[in-house]
Amino acid sequence: MNATAARAAPGRRALIAAIAGAALAAPFAARRPRAAVQTRARIVIVGAGAAGLTTASRLARELSGASITLLDRRREHLYQPGFTLVAAGLKPEGYSVSTTAEYVAPGVRLVEEGAAEIDPVSRTVTTDAGQRLAYDFLVLATGLVLDYGAIAGMDVARIGENGLGSVYAGPAAAAATWRAMSAFADRGGVALFGRPETEMKCAGAPLKYAFLTDDILRRRGNRGRAELIYNAHARSLFSVPIVAERVRMLFEDRAIAVNHEHVLTAIDTSRRIATFRTPQGAKELGYDFINLVPPMRAPPVVRNSPLRWQSGPLAADGWAEVDRHSLRHARFPEVFAVGDVAGVPKGKTAASVKWQAPVAVDHLVATIAGRTSDASYNGYTSCPLITRIGRAMLVEFDYKDNLVPSFPGVVAPLEELWITWIMKEVGLKPTYLAMLRGRA
Repeated sequence: MNATAARAAPGRRALIAAIAGAALAAPFAARRPRAAVQTRARIVIVGAGAAGLTTASRLARELSGASITLLDRRREHLYQPGFTLVAAGLKPEGYSVSTTAEYVAPGVRLVEEGAAEIDPVSRTVTTDAGQRLAYDFLVLATGLVLDYGAIAGMDVARIGENGLGSVYAGPAAAAATWRAMSAFADRGGVALFGRPETEMKCAGAPLKYAFLTDDILRRRGNRGRAELIYNAHARSLFSVPIVAERVRMLFEDRAIAVNHEHVLTAIDTSRRIATFRTPQGAKELGYDFINLVPPMRAPPVVRNSPLRWQSGPLAADGWAEVDRHSLRHARFPEVFAVGDVAGVPKGKTAASVKWQAPVAVDHLVATIAGRTSDASYNGYTSCPLITRIGRAMLVEFDYKDNLVPSFPGVVAPLEELWITWIMKEVGLKPTYLAMLRGRA
């Protein structure tokens, strides 16, 4: 079955997209809208990605008279869940690209400058253009940074060349990765996959790409000419045990080999050799194709500020020290963090933003209104885990590694289903765009 055949007819796809969108919005649809709270509060949101735009839209609806400033120099908005589809040759590069301005809610001021320094004591943000913004409330929505520099020998400009792929670096890199992977699928050889030991966004994406490469090789009749190796950073393939076991079984079924406790430290892109740190010491592996996933950390403006975790497992990479349920800062109660930068044990996906933003906004608005909020984020994270073109598993879980399916009795979370694929390929983007506008 080719990629075209894997897709549903337009009418059915539209219907499924509508059903999926309604279902995914259901957790917050039951809450009755409140009258907007009157306030003169100054709110600064640092970052205008998925988390920042979603939070701004919700605050604009729930507050009247507030000064809401969205701070971000990036004019492009990137639909990051689409990168894997671009890197699989299923969507064009432009599929994931739009503009930030088109999602900014009425009444929200967009300042196209970056945040250079945050002083939570004086409650000010200084931009990279030297502007000082005072705030009464601050929302950190900076996302994270891809630390390619931590991999010795890595050159982002060479993605797409000589068998080097890296889906996360952006739409152009995803398209270049597809070209490199497609060339590999035509001839075979050794392909390497894996993930960093840091926290990362959408931890299922490296697994997806291993599955997709396997599937494309099979479609071209070249699977027998290829060796696929997944280098896991830990002793498990995924943080949720039941999901890890399911992936292990699928990898075994599809002859995808696994090396545990292998952390990529260096790459020689000319010689096509990757070096890993292992319990037995440094280990070199040759490759014909590699999908490199870099370490991920909080941006310097947070990592180098008092807002970072001061100790514990989330301190090393500078994530914001917030309460895992309210997303309010532990030491500066007027500060919240939403999205990738939030220092919580799980929740670096777009689906997590959909659940986090209403919680943070509810607590912020409650503080302004002089009341308390019982809204609580339970760690919800969702990963439509593609296992082949036309099939995916909808993996949803919480802080306790419990599976929390949105469609119990309809979509089995650990089964490879066509409907889950349609949700990913068709239903997810409209839901995501509705989320940015505060409607999901």
